Amino acid sequence: MRAVLVVGASLAGLSAARALRAQGYDGRLVVVGDEPHRPYDRPPLSKEFLAGRADEAALGLEADGEDLGAEWLLGARAVALDPGARGVRLADGRAVTADGVVIATGAAARTLPGAAARSGVHTLRTLDDARALRADLARGGRLVVIGGGFVGAEVASTAYALGLDVTVVEAAPTPLSGPLGETMGGVVSGLHGDHGVRLLCGTGVRGTEADGAGRVAAVLLADGRRLPADTVVVGIGARPCVDWLAGSGIGLGDGVRCGTDGRTSLPDVVAVGDCAAWYDPAAGTHHRVEHWTGALERPAVAVAALLTGGAGAPRAPRPPYFWSDQYGVRIQFVGRAEGADTVAVEEGAPEERDVLAVYRRGGVPVAVLGMNRPRSFTRWRKRLAAAAS
Repeated sequence: MRAVLVVGASLAGLSAARALRAQGYDGRLVVVGDEPHRPYDRPPLSKEFLAGRADEAALGLEADGEDLGAEWLLGARAVALDPGARGVRLADGRAVTADGVVIATGAAARTLPGAAARSGVHTLRTLDDARALRADLARGGRLVVIGGGFVGAEVASTAYALGLDVTVVEAAPTPLSGPLGETMGGVVSGLHGDHGVRLLCGTGVRGTEADGAGRVAAVLLADGRRLPADTVVVGIGARPCVDWLAGSGIGLGDGVRCGTDGRTSLPDVVAVGDCAAWYDPAAGTHHRVEHWTGALERPAVAVAALLTGGAGAPRAPRPPYFWSDQYGVRIQFVGRAEGADTVAVEEGAPEERDVLAVYRRGGVPVAVLGMNRPRSFTRWRKRLAAAAS
């Protein structure tokens, strides 16, 4: 290959560019990003950066003096992939051709219909989102977080520490039941109540209410309740950024459908990061891994497949891993809770939020949750990785 194009300039795209160079590729390398910023770290956006404990310089992902010999096209949005012309068309009319393409366009925050136009209503996905939310949290007052997932919980935790009055609204009966299961989802979401943050479950949101100046004044729940609010954060998940691939012939589902090594249905095109739905042989399904470690590690597997045409057995990615910091508790999870038929607490006490729980399917460990149990969790993570490989 004489030219490779990486579409996406966040962690997954940067990791792909690094992997290309590390694996001996010395040709033309172009990285396209729709944001104007150099690659930056997203996990601190809901924690240290939002709280004012980290500045923008601390978010940078590139090492001092790092030079990948790449052409960076930032603030440039990809709008079409043309496999026949071996190129990608950008919103400004430019076209970039390449022998190989790495799709790393990530995901975008889902919005609440009708609420986005109101000032004081936020999503949190980008640096610009975090800047705006940080400014509003500095006003103090009442914060309503719509969605009890990890991003919403982290924002609630940060806002609580800043002294705001915080309410979390979750449509499901138990927050985090998707990634953690009902039992442990209840244990982790119990952190809100431990710190006086109101958690309202089992009710949806039917809209928001504005004041005379057009700023949000309240959240209206499906059960008729009205929650006064000075600031609202909508944390109801993310959708993969794959609309620009329509008509290209690439296989799409909940993201770009890939094999076990990131290869797509088009030759010389791989996908990584939050937009990529890799096939999981153990589960027998495609699924997206929307976590920092997946964006860091999986691009090396996909790049190897791109450069070799998939020759040889792919290296198995490590089991999905993520962490979250909430109310001073480090939460870690590895594997997939889906399909587990049992979950057992093996260390600590759930009511103390100091616990290690193992998920099993047919007696075989498939996932582990740790709350303030870093050493035990690390041992289990290594064990699951060895089993997967």
